[in-house]
Amino acid sequence: MDHSAVLAAYDRQMRRNLDADGPDGPGVLIERAGGVVRRTGAAHDWNCVLWSELDEGTADEAIAAQVRHFTALGVEFEWKAYSHDLPADLPARLLAAGFTPEPAETLMVAAVAELPLDTAPPEGVRLLPVTDADGVRLMVDVHEQAFGTDGTALGRQILDQLTTAPETLDAVVAMAGDVPISSARLEFRPGTDFAGLWGGGTVAQWRGRGVYRSLIAYRARIAEARGVPYLQVDASDQSRPILRRLGFAELGTTTPYVYRPPLSPGV
Repeated sequence: MDHSAVLAAYDRQMRRNLDADGPDGPGVLIERAGGVVRRTGAAHDWNCVLWSELDEGTADEAIAAQVRHFTALGVEFEWKAYSHDLPADLPARLLAAGFTPEPAETLMVAAVAELPLDTAPPEGVRLLPVTDADGVRLMVDVHEQAFGTDGTALGRQILDQLTTAPETLDAVVAMAGDVPISSARLEFRPGTDFAGLWGGGTVAQWRGRGVYRSLIAYRARIAEARGVPYLQVDASDQSRPILRRLGFAELGTTTPYVYRPPLSPGV
């Protein structure tokens, strides 16, 4: 895999040239404004800056403009900064503007044709496709146990997508009997060469048993069947070694910088 060429394709297809009428759920708007590509939706949606093409002379005003935009809507948003984004001091400028960094993740990509596709879940575990609200509730349960954060907004996002654009999402829950122990999803962007691996959370007592690897293989088989050549994931420190052993390549890092609008007086 030519890492530079794949990274350039990822930037072009998944960050910069998104279709404004793409399958991003009800009420979600993709806009190009002031040197950035941003995604704006409801409060429970993922509101973010996906791409920026800035320099030392334009960065501060572009950052301020996005703060004004999302603050006027009363929603927090994420500036998804990549290690190769310009200007080189973009992270420092975001910090100075009041953003809070979350843990950095590693952008990893693999060619689907080079991945092991036959990894089965461990004995006693079955993989259940998620197609309705009951399945989403199982995913939220796993998310809250695995990551220790409220999964309400995530559940609403997934259900919105399953309802309005089911062709863009495949979600799965790993079940040990009647107990959900892991979940993950695969997101497609029609017309691109990439499908995204998201979620991938496993409850503590089931980690290290091969559940996560089986969910990678499950989603890779779906991507292969749909003719998507690459899988992409923003990998945590925990998942990066597993993905590396499976054949994923590290193309850079990405750090979410989150801006939370101040509360209005009296709120």
